[in-house]
Amino acid sequence: MTHPIPAPRPPSDQLCRPVPRPQPLLGPFCPSCVHRSCRERRAERLPRLGGHRAEFAREHLRAASVQARYPHLVVWFGESTQSYWVARPDGLTEAPNLGALLLLVGPVQVGA
Repeated sequence: MTHPIPAPRPPSDQLCRPVPRPQPLLGPFCPSCVHRSCRERRAERLPRLGGHRAEFAREHLRAASVQARYPHLVVWFGESTQSYWVARPDGLTEAPNLGALLLLVGPVQVGA
């Protein structure tokens, strides 16, 4: 494979900045929020379902549905990065959310 390894994220990237908390924590993590660090800590305590953490089941299902629509690409959700990934012929690409993922994969190939 001749594709280069992606460069690490720069410190200016939004995904590297800490998320401001609206109120102080009552424990080691918020019980039901979407903070990146809280989701990681909740995932540590949850069981694995088919190799995936239950905390990220919704994202894995979304990635699987996109993969089904675009069989010529490889699409998955990375639990460590909490972002979607696409392996295309021109290389590996990261998408921070579902909207960015759909822009990366392009239009559906009809009749091909």
